[in-house]
Amino acid sequence: MAKNEGQIVIKKYANRRLYNTGTSTYVTLEDLAEMVKKGEDFTVQDAKSGDDITHSVLTQIIFEQESKTGNTLLPISFLRQLITYYGDQMQMVVPSFLEHSMRAFTEQQAQMREQVTRAFGDTPLTKNLQMVEEQVRRNTEMFQQAMQMFSPFPAPAAKEGRKAEAKDIDELKEQLRALQTKLDNL
Repeated sequence: MAKNEGQIVIKKYANRRLYNTGTSTYVTLEDLAEMVKKGEDFTVQDAKSGDDITHSVLTQIIFEQESKTGNTLLPISFLRQLITYYGDQMQMVVPSFLEHSMRAFTEQQAQMREQVTRAFGDTPLTKNLQMVEEQVRRNTEMFQQAMQMFSPFPAPAAKEGRKAEAKDIDELKEQLRALQTKLDNL
């Protein structure tokens, strides 16, 4: 059975090898990460039991990406807060809330990319940086406010949030400068 209602089935064997039944080839976790980035829908099944182990494999991909690159998308404070929800009454609400938040973030990210693409050639680099900074600030504030609604614990110190935000903004500035340099060289 190669597909299940449009989904590609990946079988994971006891030797930890992953087999893509859609293409009849062995794949790696990096291959699965690329499939996710391309929007390909798949499930991972234990080859022996047939159990759906997609969640644990996706979690493993996140862990390996963070270990390999050193760049973390999930700050320690977020992970700690997330752990507190296990066994809590709010545990049932958190997955749908996070899913909704990520969907909203993705939509805003697409809008921001479109705005930067439209404006990049027409305005100075500083204007683009200000626009990116503002979008990052709004997204960060929205996410922090949303998480505070569900948190039984007080919010982290504002100073820590500003440091993380400033670091994110500095990284975005550097990326935009690199892009501007590449465009100038063209």
